Amino acid sequence: MNPDLLLLTEINDFARATPWLHAPMLILSTYALVVYAVLWVGTFWVARQQGSPRTLAAVVWAPMGLLAASAVSMPIGAAVGEQRPCRTLPNIVAIGKCGKSSSFPSDHAVAAGAVIVGLLLVTRRLLAWIGVLAALLIAFSRLYLGVHYPHDTLAGLALGAGVSLAGWLVLRGPLTRIAARTSRATSPAPVSG
Repeated sequence: MNPDLLLLTEINDFARATPWLHAPMLILSTYALVVYAVLWVGTFWVARQQGSPRTLAAVVWAPMGLLAASAVSMPIGAAVGEQRPCRTLPNIVAIGKCGKSSSFPSDHAVAAGAVIVGLLLVTRRLLAWIGVLAALLIAFSRLYLGVHYPHDTLAGLALGAGVSLAGWLVLRGPLTRIAARTSRATSPAPVSG
């Protein structure tokens, strides 16, 4: 048995043994975008407190990076067309809906990778590390639910992180200049005495 299938089988055996975890994993997977939105609001607050144009640019880039990574992922999934394990492996326990889209790469993992980069570009405080843990848990939930292979999830994490980081490296200059101009324009005028 190949290592990818072996790991999936072990995770699926763990899922069988932990029925009390099915609902939380399903909720986490289903509402991943809500989790990411809450994290973005938190990082926006951190960026506003810091007031640095670079940090404000990073917080603006974070959701853009997620969208860019998703846009890159979609044609890859369509081209690869890999069937999900819950559709092809008879012994896999699928929790929730199996889904009909391509298994490779995992869209949830692509988003998680982009979110991790977005959070770490804004801050390295506790909020970012909680977000990194949440994003990794969301990516793991896709394996736990039986809807992706481990290589789907790892490739998704790498693709999401790579696209988000590459986009930031290309656009950070212009975004930082825009953030600097915007914060100067919205700053209150000094009071003269």
